[in-house]
Parts: sequence; structure tokens; C-alpha cells
Amino acid sequence: MVEVLVNYGHWLILVAAVFGFLMAYGIGANDVANAMGTSVGSGALTIKQAIIIAMIFEFAGAYLAGGEVTSTIRKGIIDSAFFVDTPELLVYGMISALLAAGVWLVVASILGWPVSTTHSIIGAIIGFASVGVGADAVNWGKVAGIVGSWVVTPAIAGFIAYLIFQSAQKLIFNTDDPLKSAKRWVPMYMALAGLVIALVTIKKGLKHVGLHFSNVESWMLAILVALIVAAIGKYFITRLKFDPSANRDTHFANVEKVFAILMVVTACGMAFAHGSNDVANAIGPLAAVVSIVEAQGEILSKSALAWWILPLGGVGIVIGLATLGSRVITTIGKNITHLTPSRGFAAELAAASTVVIASGTGLPISTTQTLVGAVLGVGMARGIAALNLGVVRNIVVSWVITLPAGAGLSIIIFYLIRSIMA
Repeated sequence: MVEVLVNYGHWLILVAAVFGFLMAYGIGANDVANAMGTSVGSGALTIKQAIIIAMIFEFAGAYLAGGEVTSTIRKGIIDSAFFVDTPELLVYGMISALLAAGVWLVVASILGWPVSTTHSIIGAIIGFASVGVGADAVNWGKVAGIVGSWVVTPAIAGFIAYLIFQSAQKLIFNTDDPLKSAKRWVPMYMALAGLVIALVTIKKGLKHVGLHFSNVESWMLAILVALIVAAIGKYFITRLKFDPSANRDTHFANVEKVFAILMVVTACGMAFAHGSNDVANAIGPLAAVVSIVEAQGEILSKSALAWWILPLGGVGIVIGLATLGSRVITTIGKNITHLTPSRGFAAELAAASTVVIASGTGLPISTTQTLVGAVLGVGMARGIAALNLGVVRNIVVSWVITLPAGAGLSIIIFYLIRSIMA
């Protein structure tokens, strides 16, 4: 059946590209909305501002730093050895997985459900592999590790968010002069945000454009960026003029304005980290299809990404966010817990840090669950009563449905494609 790939290869790549674009569109509509939700929910950014920022930084993350995680999705979950004699089944399966996950994400986004794109694509890949070849084709050990990471990463993000929030309370809000404390400590938080974002850009992104740095060089550059960000932050914060004789509540409001500036930095960072991590969900299966077709049925252990794949994913994410992103932004930004800029900053920086850590290790995580974990961490710092448990329950239920939904849709589409191509 390799002649199917030779005769219809270009058509299969075209179909995979269209469905890959749909999947990227779904990621933009759903997951990117999660990344920007805290900024909008806290009032630091309007929806329009958040979408513009996300467009720039999501695309930069996807295009510059999107290569690291792709290989994990493509090679880790299913054992390609089972497809050596029937490579066309792997091609059909990856196309099915992209369409199934893309359709589910668009439906969830229309309903305003913040679901996991990682769950969607992994469920879809498990679905077609189990039915198309057999359960043995699925690397269940890897799947267990990935599922484990979905539990661990929200916990890590929640813990980091809790620490950042509590440190802001101790160093700034609970002091005699919150405004003076903010002017002293906020540049440090900006430096931390700058460091996190710079590290992922240097370590992962720049190698895709031909720039390579050693570990020491990477850290020195990242620290330099952090210092520049802190200096810019300090300049703007010291220029802010507030009435020193105003009451304490006014001081708190003014400090929140300072954190709103900081939220713009973390929003950029979260968007970049998200683009670098989650574009793999759209381009991984697409890259596998292109690789198999171009190798005329040979399943290579490694292959270079075609030049057009990363931009396709980046553009899809941006369009999805612009046209359908506002529904999920509202769900996650306003309905879990009441967010102020300082709380939103703690959640977003914690989530960005966690995504960066996971991206660097090549582990596919769910950005949705990481961010929700971080928001829950901030809420828990104020007590369980600060959380809207009904909304949290609905979000968790939507997560549980996602994996079987992706698998079921993928199986149906796989059978359809196989019967059409037979």
C-alpha cells in the first residue's frame, strides 16, 4: 500500500495541513484564551489589548521555540514499529487525530469550556492507534508519564503561585507604606519575569534560527535581559505620582496599578511560553505525515521540520484567538476566583515558569491545567471560600470528557479515511 503514499502523497499532505491549521485554530481559541484570561479577568488588560499581545508573542513562541516538544508528541505516545509494514495507516491516523482534536476544541471553545489541547490530541492519537493497529501500538508507559505530568504540573504551578502571592503580601501589601514597598520590590518581580522569558527564548528559541549559546552564556544573557527589564520597570514606576496623604485603600489601589504594568510583562511571557509549548499539539502529527510521505513510506526516527509547518501553526493559533478566544477568557479570568492585578500576576508568572520548565524537558503538559492550578493556588492563599467551587467542578468535568471525546472522534474519522482510500 506504499503506492498510496506515492500516488496521493501531495493530497494527503494538503489535507493534513488543513486539519493541522484547524487544530492550531482550536488551540488559539481555547488554550491561548486560558493564557490571557488572568490578564483580562484582573482588569490589567482589555480583551482587545490581550488579543494583540497574544498574537505577537504566541506567534513568536510558536515560530522560534516550537520545535522542542514536537518530537515527544510524535515519537513518544505510539510505537512506530507497529506501522513499518503499513505506513499509510499512520498517515491516516495522524490526519484523523488532527481533525478529531480540532473539531472538539472548536466545539468546546464555542461553549466556553477551557479544555486541554494536549488531552485532545493525545486522546485522538491513542484512539486511532488502538483501533487501527491494536492496543500494543500505544506506549502506555509514556501515556502514564504524561498523565502524571498533568497532575504534577498544576500542583507545581499552584505552589509557585502561592509563594509569589504570599511574598507580594508580605513585602508590599502588609507593610506600613505599600506604595513605597511596591516601588522597591516590583522591579525585582519584573526581573524574575524577564529571566524566565529570556531563558526559554535563548535556550530553545534561538537555536531554530541558527544561534547557539552555552549554558553559561545563556544564563548571562538571561540575567542581562532581567536587569534591563527591571531598570525599565523601575523607571516607569518611579515616574508614577500618587498622593501620599491618601488613605490606605487608595494606596492599595495604586499598588495594584503598579502590578497592572507588571501583568503586561507576564502576559507576554505566558503567551510566548504557551506558543512554544502547545504549537506541538498541532504540528506534531502534521510533521509526522509530511515526513512519512516524503520518505515514501519509510518512518524515520528523526526528520527536519518542513519550513512552512511552524508558521502554519503560529498563524492558526493567532486567528483562533482573534475570532473565538473571548468566550474562554471570560470563563477562566472572571469565574474561578476574584482576580486583582497582583493575584493575576502571581498566577501568570507561576504558570509561565512551570510551562518553561516543562518545555525545556520536552514533556507535553496541559497549559490549561497549569494555569488553573496557578489560579487555584492564588485563591487558596486567601482561603477556600475565595474559590467558586461550582465553576472549578465544571472545568474538571470538561477535562475528564476531553480525552474520550478526542479518542471517539478520531476512531470514526480513521475508519472513514481508511474506507475512502481503500
